[in-house]
Amino acid sequence: MSTTHADPTTGIEADAPEKGGAKIVCNACPVLCNITAGRSGACDRYANVDGVLARVDPLVLTRRSTATELVPLGEAVSMGGAWDAEAKEVPAEQVRADTTDEYFVTGVGATTTYPDYKPAPFIVSTRHAGVDTVTVVTEGVFSYCSFKVKIDTDRYIGPEQAAVRYDGEIVGHVTTAEYGSQMLSLGGVHHLTGGSKREGRVTCQMMMDLGNKKPVELEIESGAKLIVAAGKPPVINGVPEKRMRVGCGSATIGIFAPQWKDHVDEVIVVDDHITGVLTEHQAGKYIEMKSAGIRIKGKKSTPGRYFQVANPGLGWGGTDITDPLSIVEKVDEKAAWPGLRVLFVSTTGEDAAYFVLDEQLKFVAQPMPAPVQKVVDRIGENCEPALCTVLFLGGAGGSLRAGVTENPILLTRSIKKLITNVTCGGAPAYVWPGGGIMVMVDVSRMPDNSFGYVPTPAIVAPIEFTMQAADYGALGGYVNCVRPLAEVLGGQKLALLTQAPQNPWPVGTQPVVG
Repeated sequence: MSTTHADPTTGIEADAPEKGGAKIVCNACPVLCNITAGRSGACDRYANVDGVLARVDPLVLTRRSTATELVPLGEAVSMGGAWDAEAKEVPAEQVRADTTDEYFVTGVGATTTYPDYKPAPFIVSTRHAGVDTVTVVTEGVFSYCSFKVKIDTDRYIGPEQAAVRYDGEIVGHVTTAEYGSQMLSLGGVHHLTGGSKREGRVTCQMMMDLGNKKPVELEIESGAKLIVAAGKPPVINGVPEKRMRVGCGSATIGIFAPQWKDHVDEVIVVDDHITGVLTEHQAGKYIEMKSAGIRIKGKKSTPGRYFQVANPGLGWGGTDITDPLSIVEKVDEKAAWPGLRVLFVSTTGEDAAYFVLDEQLKFVAQPMPAPVQKVVDRIGENCEPALCTVLFLGGAGGSLRAGVTENPILLTRSIKKLITNVTCGGAPAYVWPGGGIMVMVDVSRMPDNSFGYVPTPAIVAPIEFTMQAADYGALGGYVNCVRPLAEVLGGQKLALLTQAPQNPWPVGTQPVVG
């Protein structure tokens, strides 16, 4: 017969070892792993340490400082491997009780209470600018969550709504193309729990890797193979993307038209969406460029702007062309002239070709003059580096709120009224308008290895709710569970990080609510 045992540092209850002390049962999630001494559970987040259930990773604090990271974050234990009790441990005394307003307890390593039938693992009091504050800290278990991935490229990656596969399973889909970027929606409850067991397991692995800034290999049906990682250039069909376009073909004409005057007679900026033709464009008219008589294929929009000059692809400007002359429909003999100078260029400046018309008005490739090359180079100079942006989108509803207050609707209202600030691992979270607590955060602004999982399957992500102490009492919070930071840290394994310079300090910051 086993008895319930609560670890004082995790707050997680576990069944005490059976006779012989072989295993304990972890109830941090509904899987209820039986964990052998010296081993971790299925999620790699909890371990049996001498008969006591312990959180494997350290509790992560951030500190307001310009110092470098003091303790590197990393994996403390592998699946089924032995647990190193000394991993990343920092003495609690390193956090001085008289300067606790310089520290913030994140949800990374904070442990989970799921379902939230009891107060959150850490409800911490500090003073900020002379005001008593409370931060409720937990690792939320998210079934309703996804990742929105922005891929900076003009290359064609696949049709809208096309399925995205990871390890052979469908894990998301392509959404709309945005200005200079392609967008993916990955994960979500239907892939986590609505399909086969393998689909759920594979989806969960992909989501955890994305959140933890690891490279993920994806394949789009009827499209490209991708490698994406937060803050890294996308790799499309084995080729790393370098530049995000300066603008569409029309915008490129508008930006650089005055710099081309007197050096060329026509410029055609090839773009899958809007190809620009200088002498027809309003920018060309403004600088008094003479019509060159070069007619290109495609669907004419307004003067100097053409749609669908070629099919989407991996070539010039996100089209499928490698020879720019293939988009020329004809040369008007009444308007063109021998010696006419023509520049073809892509929206990133990576592809460019210079031609001069001969006596038969045929295009003859020529070395690019230095003044023309200067403007082509300037296009590239104005292109930002191509990167992948990974945003975590999760619904912090359900029982998670019950770990904060006995009356969950009061927490929701407090957030919407800008009384309570929501962060994820100390990073600012945008709260979507409308019902519920739908948070979105850039994973690049979160500590490394912020995300975990439970094998139900679901994603585990840090979340913190910060407010004035009086407001916490007003929303029905567990005021009898509030503890000063110095007391909270006693007996904890700690990792101390410098607050990322791009992140505002979580306490005293205006909430970001739509």
